[in-house]
Formats: sequence, structure tokens, C-alpha cells
Amino acid sequence: MQDIKNIISNEVRRRKTFAIISHPDAGKTTITEKLLLYGGAIRLAGAVRARKANKYAVSDWMEIEKQRGISVTSSVLQFQYNGYCINILDTPGHQDFSEDTYRTLMAADSAVMLIDGAKGVEEQTIKLFHICKMRGIPIFTFINKMDRASKDPFELMEEIEKVLGIRSYPMNWPIGTDGDFKGVYNRKLAQVELFAGGNHGQTIVSSTVGKVDDPAFAKVLGEHYHKRLCEEIELLDAAGDSFDRQSVLKGELTPIFFGSAMTNFGVQPFLEEFLKLAPRPGKRTSSVGDVDPESEKFTGFVFKIQANMNPAHRDRIAFIRICSGRFTRGMEVYNIRDGKIVRLSQPQQFMAQERTIIEEAYPGDIIGVFDPGIFRIGDTLSEEDRELRFEGIPTFPAEHFARVAAADSMKRKQFLKGITELSEEGAVQVFKQIDIGIEAFVIGVVGTLQFEVLEHRLKHEYGVNIRMQHLPYKYARWIGESNIDPRKLNLTSSTMIVHDKKDRYVLLFENDWSINWALEKNKGLTLLDIANV
Repeated sequence: MQDIKNIISNEVRRRKTFAIISHPDAGKTTITEKLLLYGGAIRLAGAVRARKANKYAVSDWMEIEKQRGISVTSSVLQFQYNGYCINILDTPGHQDFSEDTYRTLMAADSAVMLIDGAKGVEEQTIKLFHICKMRGIPIFTFINKMDRASKDPFELMEEIEKVLGIRSYPMNWPIGTDGDFKGVYNRKLAQVELFAGGNHGQTIVSSTVGKVDDPAFAKVLGEHYHKRLCEEIELLDAAGDSFDRQSVLKGELTPIFFGSAMTNFGVQPFLEEFLKLAPRPGKRTSSVGDVDPESEKFTGFVFKIQANMNPAHRDRIAFIRICSGRFTRGMEVYNIRDGKIVRLSQPQQFMAQERTIIEEAYPGDIIGVFDPGIFRIGDTLSEEDRELRFEGIPTFPAEHFARVAAADSMKRKQFLKGITELSEEGAVQVFKQIDIGIEAFVIGVVGTLQFEVLEHRLKHEYGVNIRMQHLPYKYARWIGESNIDPRKLNLTSSTMIVHDKKDRYVLLFENDWSINWALEKNKGLTLLDIANV
């Protein structure tokens, strides 16, 4: 019988765990579904636009997502392809995304950055890119919507390098960028790949392959396209960066792929090359040194908690990223935060709302376990070492704030339960204004849609209507020194002093000027824009 170490080692080699990041409407949910289509996980890709026919995207499960046709929570999708076991962390792509999006990146080993070919690098992509950069994880770029008129590819490359500060290397090159996208030139194989079929993106496409200098193939391509392609290849080879996988793995160079998720053009070549280049699960930093994924002892951490995924059962699921060892159903581990032994029961893997009870899982996998209220975001779980703690998951600063209270004082108990559970889940940040005893909270969110999600979920999951007063604050900053009494600070009259759920002092500012005032008028004050959970 194969020993456990060899089994773990083989399973680690097979795994690729990545998140897809993008600005709203760049086509993230669409490409996620197309990857599932090629992986055989679904037979027909349900277009996101076809919501009226009840054809929702596979990765959307929350009722509000189906009503709006958007993703507002992160989902986890696992499928097999060519011997690989692939875990996709699908993050919200709406303008008003949540802190959940940031946290999900802490569980990924690499990221696929999706860019709209017509719009280039957009605001939300920049925010998410910086979190990836902070972690030093490899970033692969898919320039999407090439079936429509797009920016010049050289211009897009320059934009990525100037705006994001990362060098790029095109793995392929588009043929036709004015809404006449025909295929790509594969630089690695020095061949042209023309795409056809796909039934408007619902099924797998076929491709015709040929050499760029083959006269017969040049005729198929057409003189105009052939001439332009030859000129651009020559320019690329002469002036572009050289490809270096080590630079990719360090997050210093991003491979670029051009394609169209909607028509499936270029999706399969991207998937196959990405799987060859992307890292397998690697070592994770902890309080006792780096944790090797091939270690025989199980470790993992909680990066997401989702309540009420199944409205019929009002359940609560803790999502765990496995970092080392083998997970087995019902195993007992230490929750390092409180030192208690917990049994990991009802382990599940996901295809969005579809769940499968599993018997085992390996490093890189994301599992969900039933949570009776004992887990918190950032919890480290360890089979053996009680001292081992993974780096804390940061709390990212909220950008929108509102004062929230129960509309009916008789519903106070349900209101407190709902706010507490949604806060623990990480859907919102909860603050209390100091020295004020009113039964209201200041709620902070990364995107304003989360206020609607909060209101919707409190009403439908906890039976509570709320009163909400939007506040003018835009910045939350934690006070770096624990011994400072913020009441004694010289602050602008508009600055609000609050406690977070860990009783740490937080200052809420309306503008940059107020932040600068606080720093200038209070010698030695340090303000933090990211705090550990």
C-alpha cells in the first residue's frame, strides 16, 4: 500500500488553487463557467444575461445574486482537467464588492486577472492587484472580450506595465481586434490558431492550426490579417520582455493571454498553458516556521464564514483552506485560538450551491465544514502542533459607513444576533461609537451594495427591518499605539471615534485633509489602514 506521504505528495502536485480578479462586467463569471465547461463540470454554459429564463450562472447561489444577475459573494468551485484538480475561488465582480473579495485572495496560490480589451485596466482591478502584489502571488492576465472592438494590444501591454507596475509577456497575440477576432498566434508553438464553432459560447470550440509562414494557411487567414500579424510578431520579438517562469512565480512578470470568454475563443489554450505554469500549493508562513504542504499532519485556516447558504436549514459554513497533510471526514483538530479540540463534521466541497459530502481532501483544497458558531475568520486549525499559527488575515479598511438600528425595538434580540453573525461572517465591519449608549451600530463596508445585502439578509434571514442613516466618512484608520486615549487627541470636529469588535480604537475620517491634520497635530501618532483580524 502506498504510504501516506507519497499520497499527499502526489495530490499536492495535481492541485492548482487560484482566484479570478477583475473589475465589474469584465466577464469573470462567464470565464469561470467556460473553464467549468472545458473541465466537463457542466455540459452547457448558462449565459449570465439569460436570467429571465431562470438560467442563472452556476457560481451564483444567493437569492439577491439571481435577482440582480451579479455575484456578491465569493464561491468555491472544484473540477478535474487533464489529471489536475482545480480549485477556483470565484470572487464578486460587482462594482460594490465586499471585503470578502480581499480575504479570498489570502486562500489562493495564484490569481487570474481578467481585463476588458476595450476598457483596459480599471479601478477595482487595481485594488485587487495590490492585494495580490502584497502577498507576492503569481498573476496571470486574460484580456477578454476580443470578439468586440478592443484597444490596440501594444497599448494594453503598456497600460498594464504603467498602471500596475508589473512587466508583461504575451503568450499569444490576437488576430483581429476591431470586432473581427479570428484567433491567436501562439508564440510558444510558433503557430496560428483559428477558432470556430462554440454555439455562441455554449459548447466547446474547434480550432484550425497552422504555421504563419505556410502559404496555404496565409491564404486562409487573408492577406490583410497575415501581413499585419507578421509585422506585429516581428515587433514583439524585437522589443518585448523575454519569458522567465521564475519571474512569473515571484509575481514580477505576468503572462498575457488574449481571448473571448463569451465565444470560448482562446479559453482552452489559456487553461492548458496556465495549468503548466501556475504554482502548486506551496509553503505557508506560520509562527513556528514555514509549513510544508507535503507534511503528514493536517493544518488549515478559516478564511470565510457564510451563514444561511441553505435557507431551509439556516446553516453556517466555515470555509477552510487546507495547507498541509490529509483531511479526513470527522477528524479532530486543535482550534489554536482557544486551544479546544473540534471535530470537523459534515465536510463539503462545492459547485456553488451544489454540495458534495467528502471523505478526504488535500493541500490546496477548499472545504466547508458545519460551524455551530465556534469558528472565526483567521482561525488556524492544526492536527498536532498547538503552537502553530498562520499569519492573521488582515481587516481591510471600509470605505462607506452608516448608522444602523432595529426599526422595531421589540426585535432587538434578533437584530443583535443578525449583526453579530454577519460581522463574524465578515460581511460587514461593526463599530460602536465611544461614550454613547444608544442601541445602534456604525456599520462599515467596502462597497455600498453590502448595505443592501445587509438589509436584505437581516429582513429575510432574521426577520428584522432596520433604520439606516448613511454617514459621510470615507476612511477608517486604526490607532497604532494601544496606550493612546483618542479622547485626548487633537482631531477635526468631523472625525468620529469608534471601537471595533475587538475594542480597538478606530478613527473615521471624511477626507484626506482630516487624516493629515490628525498626524500633524499629534506627534508620534501612527494610523494603520489594515489591521489583523
